Amino acid sequence: MQSDPRSALQAFLRSCAAFATKSDDAPLGGVNYAGTAGEWRQVCNTAALVSLDSPETAREFFESEFVPYRVAQSSGVGLFTGYYEPLLRGSRTRHGAYQTPLYGVPLDLVNVDLGLFRENLRGQRIVGKVTDGRLIPYPARAEIESVGLGAAAPIFFVDDPIDAFFLQIQGSGRVRLDDGTVVRAAYAAQNGRPYTAIGAILIQRGELRRDAVSMQSIRAWLLDHPAEAQQLMNANASYVFFEEQPIGDPFLGAAGAQGVPLTPEASLAVDLTVHALGIPVWLETIAPDPDTTKPDRTFHRLLVMQDTGGAIRGPVRGDVYWGYSPDAGSIAGRMRSEGRMTVLLPRSVALRLGPNAEFAGR
Repeated sequence: MQSDPRSALQAFLRSCAAFATKSDDAPLGGVNYAGTAGEWRQVCNTAALVSLDSPETAREFFESEFVPYRVAQSSGVGLFTGYYEPLLRGSRTRHGAYQTPLYGVPLDLVNVDLGLFRENLRGQRIVGKVTDGRLIPYPARAEIESVGLGAAAPIFFVDDPIDAFFLQIQGSGRVRLDDGTVVRAAYAAQNGRPYTAIGAILIQRGELRRDAVSMQSIRAWLLDHPAEAQQLMNANASYVFFEEQPIGDPFLGAAGAQGVPLTPEASLAVDLTVHALGIPVWLETIAPDPDTTKPDRTFHRLLVMQDTGGAIRGPVRGDVYWGYSPDAGSIAGRMRSEGRMTVLLPRSVALRLGPNAEFAGR
């Protein structure tokens, strides 16, 4: 699966629109290897003039305007997974099969930017609620599932608690309401608790082999063990809150962490303690074929860092956004591949860093 860079160029232009809202001296984030918003102005202006008529013109733009830097880590290759936008069945009111709530942001949720208090904590946040004048952790999944949330109103009720659980892992999804309309449940906030992969728990317990773990195999286990399903899901204390949004362009996904819509096979979620949003990256890995009877395919592709996720940790770690379709779900749910990544930086930034910069290795 070789890269047609036109999708990446379109994704990059959306990131450029986000850069345009920042002051010239605003750092882009991560470990600051990408510099400031002002250092990306020229390359964004050039990108706006590139024709999308052929992949060659898009490829020439990236080759002429950027300098590649291989991202390194002590273990060598990194891990790449996938995510997508699922479709759930729901209602605005609780009735019949529609019993599982998708909560909006609680009124008492407090999100603290620690960088406002200590320079060495820049980029770090904690989430909680204030009780008796003290900031305490927000309730974990088990408590929310057992007693509900008085401080949050459900935006929808869906007909499957397992679907609701996996929606929180994906971050955003579409909901087909019982009146036939389709809307988006978009990520709005999280309870601040650490993410725990329940697949890893099933491996530790000997329920699943490591080479057989996927979204599909985990879902099958939950369906086959209804008496134990909720307890296992509760082992992941992380809980996501949503907001309703219109679908807009049906080809694009919900807005990622950069605030721009995600582009299928051209948007990548990364660790924002290392990387900055809006940075093009060349990814070399493999991806499952949507036909489960066929072998994995080479996936060498240009993407743009536009999102993040609770399970995405480390310099060579990414989550490929596959879009909205049955094939997208099939691929994303099974993708767990080793690979390498190379970031592309404007020549002006590269000149300042020098040829041997090690900006992301840890």
